[in-house]
Amino acid sequence: MENSDHPLLHWIPNKLIEKDGDVYFEWIYLGDKRYLDPFFEETLMKCAIYPHNSKKYKVVSTVQNLIDWSEQLDAAALKAFVFHISRCGSTMLAQSLAVSPQNIVVAEAPIIDQVLRSDLFDLDKKRILLKAVIALLGQKRFVEEKNLVVKLDSWHIFEASELRSIFPELPFVLLYRNPIEVLKSHSKLKGMHMVPNLLPASIFGISDQEMEEINFYQYRAVVLEKYFEAYSDFYEKDSNVSAFNYNEGMRFILEKFIAAIDADYYIEEVDQMYERLKKHSKNSKNDFTGDSFINENVTIDIAKVNNLYQKFDEKLIGQLAGRN
Repeated sequence: MENSDHPLLHWIPNKLIEKDGDVYFEWIYLGDKRYLDPFFEETLMKCAIYPHNSKKYKVVSTVQNLIDWSEQLDAAALKAFVFHISRCGSTMLAQSLAVSPQNIVVAEAPIIDQVLRSDLFDLDKKRILLKAVIALLGQKRFVEEKNLVVKLDSWHIFEASELRSIFPELPFVLLYRNPIEVLKSHSKLKGMHMVPNLLPASIFGISDQEMEEINFYQYRAVVLEKYFEAYSDFYEKDSNVSAFNYNEGMRFILEKFIAAIDADYYIEEVDQMYERLKKHSKNSKNDFTGDSFINENVTIDIAKVNNLYQKFDEKLIGQLAGRN
C-alpha cells in the first residue's frame, strides 16, 4: 500500500483552532479504527484511548502543512456527497455502505463543518482546504479501500452550490422524507439543528424577523421549510444530483445509490449491505422493527412545509416520468 511508510498514516485533522490571529489544525491518531460508527464523532471518541491522543500536548499543524501533506497521501476515490434533512435514512445508508471494506464512509465529520462554516479563510483558500481535509479523511489506510462517501450535516445543503464549484463532477445525493414523520421523530429526540440558537439561525437562512415571529416549537417546521426550498432550488439547476424519498424504501435507495456512484462490489458485499438494513441504523445489534415515534402528535403548523414537500416530490416524479 502506497501510504504504508508515510509518517502520517492513520493521522487525520480533527479540529480547527484559532489562536492569537493564527489558524492551526489539531490532529488525532486513528490506530486501527475504521469509520464504522453511525457518526464520525463516535469513532473519534473511541480513539481517545490511544497514547498519542491522551498526552497533555496535542499534535498541531499550520494550514499550509495540512494542504501539503494531503498531497502526499493516497486517498480513496471520492464517490458522492450525501445530503439529508435528518431522520430520513442517511445514517442507515451510511451504515450499510460501511459494511463493505472497500468503502470509507465519513458521516458528519465535525472538521468538515468547521471548515465550511469558517470565516477565517477567503473562498479560494477554503476550497483548497476543504479538498485537502476530505482527502486526508479518506486516506487509504487498509488495502481493500477504494471508495470514499461523505455524508454531510443536514444544514450543508445551503452550501451545495459552493460545494458544486469545488467538486463539479461529483454525484450529489439528496435524501428526504415526509416532514410530518421527520417532525414526529424530532419531537421524541431533537437534533441540535431543531433547537433554536444551538446553531445560528442564519445558517438556515432564517432572518431575525422570522425568529421574532415564530415560537420554540414552530422553529422545527421553519427549518424543514428552508431545507425543502434549498432542495428544490438545487435540484432544479444541477444535472448531477439524485433525490430519494425515504418512503421508497431503504433497499431501493441503496440500490440506486450504488448505481449512481459507479462502484463495483462482490455479490457477498451487497448482500451484507442489505442485511445491515434490517438492523437499527444507530445500533447494529438491534433489529429494526419500525419507527417508535409513529404515534407522536405534531401540534405545530405544517401547512407550508407539507406543501413544499409535496411540490418537490411531484417535481421529482414528473422529471423521472419524463426521462422514461
